[in-house]
Amino acid sequence: MSAKAGRKEHPISMRLPEADIAMIDRAAVLRGRSRTDFVRETAVRAAEDVLMENRLIRMSPEGFAQFTAVLSAPAAAVPEMTELAQRPAPWESGYAPKR
Repeated sequence: MSAKAGRKEHPISMRLPEADIAMIDRAAVLRGRSRTDFVRETAVRAAEDVLMENRLIRMSPEGFAQFTAVLSAPAAAVPEMTELAQRPAPWESGYAPKR
């Protein structure tokens, strides 16, 4: 059996405007990827996003009641976030990093 016979990959061919190819190539270089790897990875990620957006979630009436109760309850403070929000911003503190 040849290596080609056991291959599970399927080619996809597209005709794209030169400007689109140039943009894809620039983005692929910034990510350190080949054009093929960049397009494949980006297309798969977009497909996963679409599938997750349209996924049906089923729950019992009791589970839904618990879910809505949690969403309706007042938010609990997170001490670390409260402290962080009260700190002065770096540009307000007068601190300038050494160069």
